[in-house]
Amino acid sequence: MSNEKQVDSGRRGLLVATCAAGGVAGLATAGALVSTFQPSERAKAAGAPVEVDISDIKAGEMKVVEWRGKPVWILKRTEEMMASLEKTKDKVADPTSDVPYTMDIPSYCKNNHRSRTEHKDVLVAVGICSHLGCSPSSKFQAGAQPSLPDDWNGGFLCPCHGSTFDLAGRVYKNKPAPTNLDVPPHMYLSDSKILIGKDEKGEA
Repeated sequence: MSNEKQVDSGRRGLLVATCAAGGVAGLATAGALVSTFQPSERAKAAGAPVEVDISDIKAGEMKVVEWRGKPVWILKRTEEMMASLEKTKDKVADPTSDVPYTMDIPSYCKNNHRSRTEHKDVLVAVGICSHLGCSPSSKFQAGAQPSLPDDWNGGFLCPCHGSTFDLAGRVYKNKPAPTNLDVPPHMYLSDSKILIGKDEKGEA
């Protein structure tokens, strides 16, 4: 009789141990499954919106940040820079940005300055030339310069094949680049914070 009790208690102990081990393994597996459904940091970095502090950008200066592996320019234009856009609108190929490059221009940027009305001095554009994907250089100073016309009003010059863009990222006529620079969806969280890659309609 006592022998039977020993066997029963031994079996009971084995059963408890097995259930406990199974429970731990089950929890570990569930944890592994849950983590596979969450985007990795790399995936987040590849497509997630980017919040940028623009309080340190002075008029006439540009900050470059990365969004989806591409350089995004944030240019705070001076009054003179803004005035130059009237002079260039007849010289650019697509003044109203009707032809997209890799993304449609947001409706709130379908204007001469290609920016949000409440911050019309700030240009947000993807710094990738629509010809072969080079990154144009900033040439903000107006006037004659090497590789630029004598009546240059300031803008961007692509060093690869000479495409030029005005200070709203619009490509000049008769250049290798077929379209204007992309303007990504963006919204202002405050006067000093901007979110790139997301607006009131959602993420890009």
